[in-house]
Amino acid sequence: MTSVEWKTDRVLFGGDYNPEQWSKDVWREDVRLMRETGVNLVIVGIFSWAWLEPRPGAREFDWLDELLDLLHENGIGVSLATPTASPPPWMGDRWPQTLPCYEDGIRLGNTSRNHYCMSSPVYREFAARIVTDLAERYGAHPALRFWHINNEYGTTCFCTECGNRFRIWLQDKYGSLEALNKAWGTAFWSQRYDAWTEINPPRQAVYHSNPTQLLDYKRFCSDALLDCFRTERDIIRRCSDLPVTTNFQDWERRVDGWRWGAEMDVVGIDLYPDPGDPNGLVEAALYGAMVMDLTRSEGSGKPWLLMEQAPSAPGWAPVASPKAPGLFRLWSYQALARGSDSLLQFQWRTSVQGTEKFHIGMIPHAGTETRVHREMRELGRELKELDGVVGTPVHTEVAILHSWDSWWAAESDEVPSERLKVMDQIHAWYRPLWQRSVTVDFAPPGRDLTRYKMVLAPNLYLVSDDEARLLTEYVAAGGTLVVGPFSGVVDPDDRIRPGGYPGCWRELLGVWGEEFWPLREHQSVACESKEFGNFTGRIWAEWLTADGAEVMASIHGGPLDGRPAVTRNRYGSGTAWYVSTCPEPDALALILRTASAEAGVEPVLPDLPFEVEAVRRGDKIFLLDHGNRTVTIREA
Repeated sequence: MTSVEWKTDRVLFGGDYNPEQWSKDVWREDVRLMRETGVNLVIVGIFSWAWLEPRPGAREFDWLDELLDLLHENGIGVSLATPTASPPPWMGDRWPQTLPCYEDGIRLGNTSRNHYCMSSPVYREFAARIVTDLAERYGAHPALRFWHINNEYGTTCFCTECGNRFRIWLQDKYGSLEALNKAWGTAFWSQRYDAWTEINPPRQAVYHSNPTQLLDYKRFCSDALLDCFRTERDIIRRCSDLPVTTNFQDWERRVDGWRWGAEMDVVGIDLYPDPGDPNGLVEAALYGAMVMDLTRSEGSGKPWLLMEQAPSAPGWAPVASPKAPGLFRLWSYQALARGSDSLLQFQWRTSVQGTEKFHIGMIPHAGTETRVHREMRELGRELKELDGVVGTPVHTEVAILHSWDSWWAAESDEVPSERLKVMDQIHAWYRPLWQRSVTVDFAPPGRDLTRYKMVLAPNLYLVSDDEARLLTEYVAAGGTLVVGPFSGVVDPDDRIRPGGYPGCWRELLGVWGEEFWPLREHQSVACESKEFGNFTGRIWAEWLTADGAEVMASIHGGPLDGRPAVTRNRYGSGTAWYVSTCPEPDALALILRTASAEAGVEPVLPDLPFEVEAVRRGDKIFLLDHGNRTVTIREA
């Protein structure tokens, strides 16, 4: 797919604007205040379908005409959204088959949002019609800067129509029932299929469902939603030459970000770290940085946008903690440092009714003479003077491998431990790099990784033969690879690679595993190491034998006494490490620091306090202090 070029010479500042909630005299006041605040872009129309099409086939666009003209006259750009995330009540009322179903067959109601079945022909037809009319009417409107499709994709459904589309998806993928039966391992439990019509979505079952069928259904749901996105994007492309995007939601599990990023002109994210994080603001900032790095990476060099953040309290949180003075500004600059070309909020004016009426916007309920709005105006003034940042790259030397296929498969019901979580592993391995100001990209295992000095695979359970070969070649050519537990175990059909663990990387890592040894909550393994000191491993261990690798840490005591916990193997011109347990944080940090030093990885600035984040973007270094104590940083 050929992308439309993204062009902007300044940071986009503003947010979602929902004028249908307000009278027109408020619109005019809003525009005046937007100018004073430094707002240069608003997103319009995300939840406007019932206003644009109050009954099937009706069109009421006059209010949107007036609004876009008003914004343009005042120099405020617009991202026009397609409203397809929230169908009007009449659709679910007249065509209940457009509403999604749970695995148990219960059909959901139409009193919320994202209440649509991605496979419903009725929903897709109505969506195509409203998007066509919007694109034809506004495709050349001078206020428009880019298009925003749908909102926070992730709805899944298990209805009959999804079953029909799932079978078509399977036929396209496998070509024959023979190939499907082989891929799904249907010789187990007498699950062999003799006709495509026998295959249904993995609905609620008496016992566990086929894990490969579950994996394929997750792939199908991501692809079905992506097909909805493509349909709307292609309609818009026929009428407009502006960039197109959508907004992911934090670290979205239900859609494959690598496949989606390839289909967008610019990647968008909605990000809500918890300002009341019980682990502290440093942990919240770490999480935000990790999501930003993933979003930047999903575009493979394309720009990315922070599409939503909270000016203060996120109203949907169990406890809606406000952002303390200065925190909004700090986290906004973190997004700029990590590559965003925008700082957009939900929303401009805080709603007075509805589910998110306590989700504080740029203008809170108390009005403009408030702490929150003063912070908005102050940041708007600063951004006008911030030159030379937009469009510049973020400097990185390390990649962390992440695969949605592997994530889905690794957390099925049939794995040896429910305690080993992919995101926990990624978070644990990301933390020490972030604390040392080593900025990372994320990458799928099949991407060319030769530009990175070090690559980490914290928990890559599923990997294809080609992906395994590329990583082996990366190490042989001089790269450093660090692999975590329960990696390289299965192929893309969730089929075990016989012969011992870690499957496809036994030779590369120079180890041979006979048994996984998952640990219960009260269990741990004591590890001894000359290089890293003694430390504790939790959650996971393995009955492992070094088969050419150097043992860097071994287990002491218990049934695994003497078994390797950390190994290092010289392979070709490079080095491959294996960490077969989940070391305590300080030990993991030392292991990764040792590997990165050998690889020649340098922090942006050395020896910073752990709560101070340094990121290089273009020719600028951003220094962000997430702590609450005074620190002094001297230029090297």
